[in-house]
Amino acid sequence: MPQRRHHYERAFESYLRDQRIRYVSVDEARRAFLPDGAKFRIHTDGGSAGVALKSFDFVLYGESMNWLVDVKGRQVKVRGRSVGSPASGRMECWATRDDIQSLKAWERLFGEGFRAALIFAYWCEDAPPAGLFQDLTEYQGRWYALRSITADDYASAMKTRSARWGTVDLAQPDFERLSQPLVSAWRGASV
Repeated sequence: MPQRRHHYERAFESYLRDQRIRYVSVDEARRAFLPDGAKFRIHTDGGSAGVALKSFDFVLYGESMNWLVDVKGRQVKVRGRSVGSPASGRMECWATRDDIQSLKAWERLFGEGFRAALIFAYWCEDAPPAGLFQDLTEYQGRWYALRSITADDYASAMKTRSARWGTVDLAQPDFERLSQPLVSAWRGASV
C-alpha cells in the first residue's frame, strides 16, 4: 500500500479492501503514465495557457463502470448534542472549482466506461448513530462515514462558496438528494 498523506485516504483505502472493491491508487498509476515532472493542462476558457490538471486519488474497477475518485476528507464536529440525539453538525461538502473541472477532464480523457466522482470521507468524533450513514468504517480507532457523488451531479448543483479561494459547495438539501452511499452507487452504476 502506498504511503498516503491523509488519514482520510488511508481509511478509504482500508474500506475498499474490506469491501473487496478492485482499485488502484493513482500514486502507483501516475508513475507508469507520466514522465518526471510532466503535467497535463486543461483549457477552460479557450486560451492557450490552460491550468494544471489536478490528479485524483483512486480508480475503482467495477463490472459495468469504473470510477475515477477524488477523496475529500471532512471532520464532523458535533455541536450541542444532547444524550441520545443524532449529530447536529453540518456535513461539509465543499470542493474547489479546479477539483470539479479536473475530474470532468479526466473523465473525458479516460473515455467510455469511466465516471468521475467525489467521495466525502467524514471523520466522526464517535461512532455515528445507527441509520445515519450506510457506509461506515473504523480505521485506527477513528470512525469514518462515506458519501459519493458524481462530478456531473456535483457540477449541476454547485454554488460558489468563496470566489477568492476558488471553492464551490452544495446546499445541504442538494447534497442529501444527489449523494449516495458509496457501495450502492458504485455497484449500481450503469452509465
